Amino acid sequence: MPKLYIETVGCQMNVLDSELVVAALRKEGYELTSDSAAADTVIFNTCSVREHAEEKIYSALGRLKNAKQQNPDKVIGVIGCMAQNHQRTVFERAPYVDLVVGPGQLHQVPELIRKVQTTGDQQLEVSLGRKEGSRTEIARSHESFDPLRDPTMRPTPFQAYVRIQIGCDKFCTYCIVPSVRGPEQSRHPEDILAEARQLAGEGCKEITLLGQTVNSYKYNEGEQTTRFSDLIYSLHDVDGIDRIKFVTNYPKDMTDDLLEAVRDLPKCSKYLHVPAQSGSDAQLKAMRRGYTVGEYREMLARTYEMIPRVAVTSDFIVGFSGETDEDFQMSMDLVRESRFKNSFIFKYSERPGTKGAQHLPDDVPDAVKRARNNEMLQLQNEISEADNQRFLGEAVQVLVEGPSKAAAKKEAELGAVPLQTQLTGRTMCDRIVVFDGNRRQIGETIDIAIYDANAHTLFGTVVTQHVQPELVTLG
Repeated sequence: MPKLYIETVGCQMNVLDSELVVAALRKEGYELTSDSAAADTVIFNTCSVREHAEEKIYSALGRLKNAKQQNPDKVIGVIGCMAQNHQRTVFERAPYVDLVVGPGQLHQVPELIRKVQTTGDQQLEVSLGRKEGSRTEIARSHESFDPLRDPTMRPTPFQAYVRIQIGCDKFCTYCIVPSVRGPEQSRHPEDILAEARQLAGEGCKEITLLGQTVNSYKYNEGEQTTRFSDLIYSLHDVDGIDRIKFVTNYPKDMTDDLLEAVRDLPKCSKYLHVPAQSGSDAQLKAMRRGYTVGEYREMLARTYEMIPRVAVTSDFIVGFSGETDEDFQMSMDLVRESRFKNSFIFKYSERPGTKGAQHLPDDVPDAVKRARNNEMLQLQNEISEADNQRFLGEAVQVLVEGPSKAAAKKEAELGAVPLQTQLTGRTMCDRIVVFDGNRRQIGETIDIAIYDANAHTLFGTVVTQHVQPELVTLG
């Protein structure tokens, strides 16, 4: 039985892509291994959003050069966004790579591996570029909705990602995604519902809907239009699915009907990830984000008003082209007033092929980028820790995911799996909770009383019948 090693970097979309590739290769008789040296086929599923992610893959490929020389039959593949972005450059930098496959061609991976094995020739399969055909032709070349699933590749057996949309038409000047993922396309709602029912039948309790701008979802069929809120209402009726999440949202598409669905549907997680990227209108214009800071603030105020105790997270880029100290302080002001649950903060990384790289200078020194990154991170951590204090003495509902990182590390060192261990899970507003429990609780939704908190984690104890703090259902 051939052995497969697969390594995934990047976003949740890549995690799902890897699950689908593994499912297809299992049908070909492959079994997974965690040892790349023992694998007959080694695949890297890649990200192209930041340079560091790409260089990490080239370093990993470099470490396989000797293994390929010693075993020429070992198949080495690079798939995903970096494959679409770099294409033949991957072969030039690592001539021993056998196949390069873009996100739109992942269903061809088993066939391409067979071609490598029978012909010995390198295989390149990627989608059309954004200027290499009509929109329909380009969209077709990127389309790769594959119903194959592999439960062993999921975050947990009872949590799964469901792709509802691919591609992006926003064309932010810093972002390579529209080039590597293609035009924005929304998936047929019946196909999404069928996949959700399949997942529920396999024991999945929580689904996370994925799209580059997931709340931009809209499917037109004849005179009928399915909005994102309509889709969520339909998914809410799927028996066995207890929680529905979705990422990532675009600020201008945060409509009232969607917020009402999040507010009114018990299964819908009271958590929204809505990247701001900057608190400066000048920066947002240079980024081509399509909204002003005032419009973002209005959206956020509407969200907080319509959904009590909703948790909102954001993304920020520091050190983008031309960012002044004043621009940065405007971003700090937005973080300070918005009280995000947390923010993902990134130093600007110029990506070849983007409008930013072509037309805007990367003129903020790296030392300034690092200083701004650290300053904003410190502010966000202070806000996160302060806001988490309000959960002290309350009880929250937690979907138990498994052993905590510390417990898993200890179990690996001891080579034992105790019944009683430290567990972790998430609340309905996506807060991480750690507590001492029983492995039989994994996969269950239980009440946890919170006694301590830091910026990133709540700590609690399992609520018994004798101890009943006030339950915060939105927590």
